[in-house]
Parts: sequence; C-alpha cells; structure tokens
Amino acid sequence: MNRRRFLKDGVLGVGASALAGAAAQEAELSAQRVTKWDRVADVVIAGAGASGLCAAIMARDEGASVLVIDQNHDIGGHAMVSGGRIPLGGGTRLQKKFGVEDSADKVYLDHTNARNQELRFSDRDLVRVWADENAPTFDFLLDNGVKFDEVMPTLVNEGTVPRLFRTVPYSDDLNVTINGSPGSGLVRALEKSARAKGVEILLSHRLTRIVRESAASGRVQGITAEFQGKPVAIQARKGFIIATGGFTSNVAFRRMFDPRLTEEYQVAGEPWSRQPAEGEMLAMALGAALWGTSNVASEHGRTITKTRHIGARYGYENLRWNPGSPMFKQAGGSGLTVRTYQDVVCVNQFGRRFWNELDDTYGYLNACVGRQDDSETRGKLNGGGPIWAVFDADGVAREKWDPKPPNVDPNGWFFTAGTVAELARKIANPYQSKPMPPRALEETVAKYNSYVDAGKDPEFGRPGLMFKIQKPPFYAAWATPILHDALAGLRTSARSEVLDIRGQVIPGLYACGESAGGFALHGLPRVTVFGRIAGREAARVRT
Repeated sequence: MNRRRFLKDGVLGVGASALAGAAAQEAELSAQRVTKWDRVADVVIAGAGASGLCAAIMARDEGASVLVIDQNHDIGGHAMVSGGRIPLGGGTRLQKKFGVEDSADKVYLDHTNARNQELRFSDRDLVRVWADENAPTFDFLLDNGVKFDEVMPTLVNEGTVPRLFRTVPYSDDLNVTINGSPGSGLVRALEKSARAKGVEILLSHRLTRIVRESAASGRVQGITAEFQGKPVAIQARKGFIIATGGFTSNVAFRRMFDPRLTEEYQVAGEPWSRQPAEGEMLAMALGAALWGTSNVASEHGRTITKTRHIGARYGYENLRWNPGSPMFKQAGGSGLTVRTYQDVVCVNQFGRRFWNELDDTYGYLNACVGRQDDSETRGKLNGGGPIWAVFDADGVAREKWDPKPPNVDPNGWFFTAGTVAELARKIANPYQSKPMPPRALEETVAKYNSYVDAGKDPEFGRPGLMFKIQKPPFYAAWATPILHDALAGLRTSARSEVLDIRGQVIPGLYACGESAGGFALHGLPRVTVFGRIAGREAARVRT
C-alpha cells in the first residue's frame, strides 16, 4: 500500500469512523436532551440518608433552594437502622463539656497513622479536610436537633482521644424509627430541620440519568428520575449531589472489587434500604473515576463481617429486627443472637467444617467466601455459598434461645430435625446450589465430637473445645457473612467535586457518603462530614 492510499484508506478512514461514531453518540445524546424541566432547584440531591440530609441543610444554610429525591418510601437510608455511633472530634462542644482536649491535627494524625491497618490507604487530602471539618460538623448536628447520649466519650478507630458519642432513638414509635435503632435519632432530626428550612423531599423517586451539556464535557445540568413509572426531569442550577449510598446491593458492581462476592451474601441495612450503585454508574457513564478501590479488599475494616444473628436472612451486627417493625414482614425473622460460637459448628454447603468458628478475623471470612469441598471442581466456583451454624438442644439451652418464629425464619433460613442426617436432607435455600450430603454432615458432627473428647481440634485449631453436638433436636441456622461498608466509590476533590479519569472536575457534579471513595472510615463520621461539605460547595457555585 502506497503512502497516499494508506493515509486515505487507513488513518483517515479510521478517523472518519471515529468521527462518525462520535457524531452518532452526539445525535443520541441530543435525542435524550431535556427540553423541558418538570422541577427546578439550585441544588439537587439524590439520597435522603445521613449524607444527603446534611448536604441539603448545609445548602439551604448557604441560601440555595434544595430538592432531594430518594428511591425509598421514607428517608434515612442505612443510617436509620444504624447504631448511631458518631466519633467526631477536634474539640466539639460535647468533648469540651466532658473536659476532653482535642484538635483537628490530632484527628488527622490518628487517622493517617501507618500502624492503623484499616485507614492507611486513605487519600490524605480527603482525610485532612475531613479532620478540619470534624468539630464544625458535630456542632452542626447539635444545632440541627440531633441528640446524643451525654456521657463521657470513648476511644474508637485506634484513636488517642475519646471522640465517640452515640445518638439516641428518635422516639418509641417503630413506625417512625423503623426498628428503634439509635441512628433514627440522627436522620429524623435532620429531616425535621431540613423540612423546616424549606428543603423539598420527593420520595419513591428513582434516579435514572445525570444530564450534562454533552457526553464528555460541559456542566451537569440536572437529572431525570422515575416516579410511579413516569419520568421526571429536575434541573440543578448550581449542582447535583450523589448521596445514593454505595454499591453493596449490586452484585455485578461489588464483584469488580472482589469477584468472590456473589449473590448469596447478606447486606447490612436490607431490606429497609438498598445500595444499588445507581449514582456511581451514572457518573461513570460521564467519565467519572473510582477511587480507593484497594480498601474494599484490604482485609481490614468492615467490608464484610461475621454475623451476630443467625437463623434469619438479615443479621447486621447493630440490627436485630423487631417483630413490631413495619419492615418485619420483609425481614422474615429477628435471628438468634450468638453469645459464643463455642455452642455451634459452622459448615459450608457441602456439610463440612472449614475454619475455626471462634475466629473473628478475615481468616474466617476468607474461608467462608472461598472454601469449596475437595470434590467440587465444577459449577459455581466463585462465592463460598451458604454457611450454616449447626447446634443441638443443649446449645439452645446454653444460649437461652427460643428457636421458633419470629426469632427465626423457617422459610429457607432455619431448619430443625430429630437426627443430623434428617437435618441435612431438610436444608433447602435459594443459594444452596445442591442438596447437603447427609453422610457428610454426620461425619462432620461425629468428628467434631471426637475432638471434644480428645480436647484438641487437629483440623482447625479451635481452642477450648467444650460442648458436643449430640442431643436432639438438631438445628441448622443461616450464618452467611454480611457485606457491610462500601469502602470505595467515586473520586472526589477535597470540595466533594466528582473527578473524571483524567483527574479533572466534572462541573456541577458532587458526591458524598458511601458513594464517594478514598477514605476507608466506617460509618457516620465520614458521611456526615462530606455531606455537609458537598452541600456547602454546591450552594456556593455562581450561576
């Protein structure tokens, strides 16, 4: 091929194809452009959890009009059913009340300490601004009606200064608090303040698109949402804030970080609130980058945790579902709270023990997620499948359990039988890929009982073997680990602006809460601070 023909048919031909593709993409975008906005506000926020409500109040305090949407039928997100633990320091009013001396610099140093394995991979720029905003954010919560247990704060996160205060439940009405959890005292107080200040909240609105001037450039102009099957277009004159809560409920998304996290793992906060990653995915479609992805699999912190409540689908450590909760029908059971795993043996879907049950480290969790029976070389290889806690009548007595509904959910999550073999035959569950072999479970229990007699566990080194599993009836309770925190998310600046894959700001787009990455801190202290920052910065944009 001569040079002239190469330029014409090769390079220029490829260029023409690229231009044609870009033109088609632009034509498609033009067809989707919003020509009429149904609603307009200065700042629009997706997500009415702790982060989104903080953002809404702060934006209103800055003088912006604010509209919040949420896919749920009520506000609060995961924070509603949380433990309400808020370890913010730097010299808050409550710290001073109890004579605790603290500073933003101490907060920063504690959360960047190289010995802190949970936090060592965090973005230092984000930690610095978070530390500086600790005390103002805690006092902001107080000013907006959040009430705390006013007792001496305690240490947390390997800190050197007591900072942990806990919110109190908002009321005794489960229809208001959903499950009576302390986190209700945070989000209901913020909701009350937000509404009083003029924030408009649209519930049952699902975010469907982020509208930008063009596919790869320009400002974010607003969003589209879906309400009762109908589209709603909402213009954001100053900025749009993603506070949708992370990705833990999205199996495909979470498997980008750890391919083993398949569909069987329970998710903290469900069935009350889900984290389907819609905000992250829509931002990524505009070129947004992810950040701090190593934190998901760093094997420190609370990406995945051992369950405390067995025998029901949902066993989030701070949440045991109350039968009086309006969500109890969906939850299915409260679960049996385990005082000591000395009273059970844990087996995989093949009826085999796989690890020391007393271990609370990532060693146990890795065994749950990845352990397969020696004979299992085909079929579903990723994901460890269901984990079952097996125990007997003596174990029930020691734990002082009542193994009947509503404490357990017999619809696939709890089984009982007169013999170990019969128990194995009864186990059926959406995630139990094949029947549990009765002989395998019998052998497992017999072998474990022999270890109790010998006083030694040669397989897994479990210490202090105390109790045989021998008295009928026998029980099998769902004990599969829980996905807890979304410790990665969208890349943001110190002003909570979303950055693209080149490190450039996407104008008019902000993210906070578990939708934002880069800082592997668990829970409410991260989401409240960055929610407040996002609301403030979006409201200050000049239009």
